[in-house]
Amino acid sequence: MRPTPLSPGRTALAVWSLLLAFTFATRAAEPAPATTPAATGTAAADAPTRTALILLWHHQAQFAGYYMALEKGFYLHEGLDVEIRRGGPDVSPCDELASGRADFAVAMLPTSMEKRGSGAPLVLLAQVVNRSNFSIVAWKHPAGAPPAGIAAPIDLAGCRISIWEADLRLPYLAFFGAQGFQPDILPQYYSPSLFLHHGVEACAVMRYNEYHRLMQNGVRPDDIAVFNLWEHGVVMPEDGLYATERLWRDRPDRCRAFARASLEGWRYARAHPEETLDVVMRYIEKDNLPTNRPHMRWMLTEILRSIFPEAGDPWQFGRLSPAAFEKTAALLELGTGSGRIPAYNELVTPEARNVAP
Repeated sequence: MRPTPLSPGRTALAVWSLLLAFTFATRAAEPAPATTPAATGTAAADAPTRTALILLWHHQAQFAGYYMALEKGFYLHEGLDVEIRRGGPDVSPCDELASGRADFAVAMLPTSMEKRGSGAPLVLLAQVVNRSNFSIVAWKHPAGAPPAGIAAPIDLAGCRISIWEADLRLPYLAFFGAQGFQPDILPQYYSPSLFLHHGVEACAVMRYNEYHRLMQNGVRPDDIAVFNLWEHGVVMPEDGLYATERLWRDRPDRCRAFARASLEGWRYARAHPEETLDVVMRYIEKDNLPTNRPHMRWMLTEILRSIFPEAGDPWQFGRLSPAAFEKTAALLELGTGSGRIPAYNELVTPEARNVAP
């Protein structure tokens, strides 16, 4: 039997199918192209560096600039993937930093000076809060007081005053030493409730925090005397950004980038306060913290006044002057008899120094 001849069209289709099959078989036998080291290195270099910031206290407007640096992408722009962790009574930022559990920390200048003097390898990357907010609030006419009541710091001599424990005692001890008197000191924990119930004649407050909380609890300004420590010679800059000396030595660019983005976050917070409060309240609501937006608005306004200098203020945004450093050192010696105090150039990185007259 003769095979049925193929038509010209069917013959062409058969030939084309054979060619395709041969091509696919040849390509399948070829080895897959390897990923080049250059391509892998580029991808790794583009990945942001994961890093952690530990705050000084629970989430609140005191730290608004760091939230906004994260929210607006300033950290990411610098190549940093930042996790912001809360502080609190159970967390010591300087200890977290020294132990390697965080890369950057918010800490008070007096605390960091004492820690550095005791051997903790801390360095200041940026001095954020230059004007102190420590104050004492006293009842003008407490029970049993002389008719003149309390009108000047010296009137606090012998009075019962509640102040905070640990690091937050330092400015008050310095204040009492500078004023030349010693009150009857009682411990103050998380609120000025003892003062509200007249268990003490005076208490410690931060201008941006507890002072306003007293007002929200019905205390009238006419019933109290307020002694702002910075107006009575206790000039102690507060919150600064810190890293370990090793990180500064090994990764100075990363440290500069973190400080640069953080300060940009504070600039943004000043320019956009209501948007900033939205972000602050998100952190607060997530942690179910007992506060409210009006109080956070007060805190943000007051803390910004402590960060950005106005006409006549003797500081520069983000920097620490040798004069303020030396004044803090002298007050530490006066109030606590502290041990070794580090030198200015030992604690303060060049980017955080303010050497202007």
